[in-house]
Amino acid sequence: MPYCKSVAVHHNVKQALTYILNPDKTDERVLTISLNCMTKPEFAYTQMKTVYEQYARRSYDAPPSKSGKSPVKAIHYIMSFADSENVTPELAHKIGMAFVRKMFGDDVQAVIATHVNIEHTHNHILINSYSLTGKRFYDNKASVRKMREVTNGVCRAFGITPALNFENEGRSLNYSEWQHKKKGTSWKAYIRNAIDSLIPSVSSFDDLLAELERQGFTVKRDKNILIKAPGQQRSVSLWKLGEDYTKESIQARIGILQVFAEPAEKQLDVYRLSEMLAVINKDHISSIGDLEGRILRLRKEYEKSESEECREKLKEYLDIRDTYNEISRGDYVSRLVEEERPRREKEQKKLQHRKKLKR
Repeated sequence: MPYCKSVAVHHNVKQALTYILNPDKTDERVLTISLNCMTKPEFAYTQMKTVYEQYARRSYDAPPSKSGKSPVKAIHYIMSFADSENVTPELAHKIGMAFVRKMFGDDVQAVIATHVNIEHTHNHILINSYSLTGKRFYDNKASVRKMREVTNGVCRAFGITPALNFENEGRSLNYSEWQHKKKGTSWKAYIRNAIDSLIPSVSSFDDLLAELERQGFTVKRDKNILIKAPGQQRSVSLWKLGEDYTKESIQARIGILQVFAEPAEKQLDVYRLSEMLAVINKDHISSIGDLEGRILRLRKEYEKSESEECREKLKEYLDIRDTYNEISRGDYVSRLVEEERPRREKEQKKLQHRKKLKR
């Protein structure tokens, strides 16, 4: 069961970053990653400050307003897990990355660190209050509700019991449904459990529906997906199962698991680059020349010892060098831009459509 809370950071962003990225708490920064900034506190601070001042149009060090209030410069999220879940540091780290991606998208500046210095493994996440495109992030009741929903959805995708159940918020249960729910025997609970158990083993929403049919469920593919369990008299719409069971939510849950099930070379480039930056910071690689020298030494060492540890480190350094060469040629960035353009255009069309509807 996860527990997640948020804290608005009005001052002392640098101190917060220093605490979060402390190598003594994060296994020498092995369990740290960043999005659109570095994993060294002083560099992350400078990069976040630059973006904030660009969009907030005020100095990071500006005094409070006449009312005495200071603007929120960053938001600090703390995510912990129940001991009974046996969440490993590596799994906690993946959950933290998935949470940031689903909650804020790819334009956010964020650092994610999994602390392992105490008995209870937990994540610390700090995001800039402005994204790279100028979107403002808030710490209010609406954002807290979204934080809980996203946390639950991500944890459920990884097989972790959700902390809270939002599925029936805003509507009451009839007496029969309440009785079944109390006993854990309702049809809706049965269907939810079936979906939860299938999500880790399917690759798409259509695969999930097909697998439900193979297990004896009746599925009606209409504007609203209707599902009926074996022996159930009436079908139920997916959206009535709760917010984590709409078509969009199920697709997102499947997608989250697929991202982390793929080999590293097929994962999102933003995560690969962040992981490489973490290695560069951890190993104190100062330049491409320094990297080339290390590769040469590792090759000689591997020829003598053929140790697995040496081979893995050499592979890691070669990957960093190849990526550097791609970026230097311009191919890498061009490819990222080409891959990003259709998504941006799609988002822009959606935004224009919403504006037309409001008129």
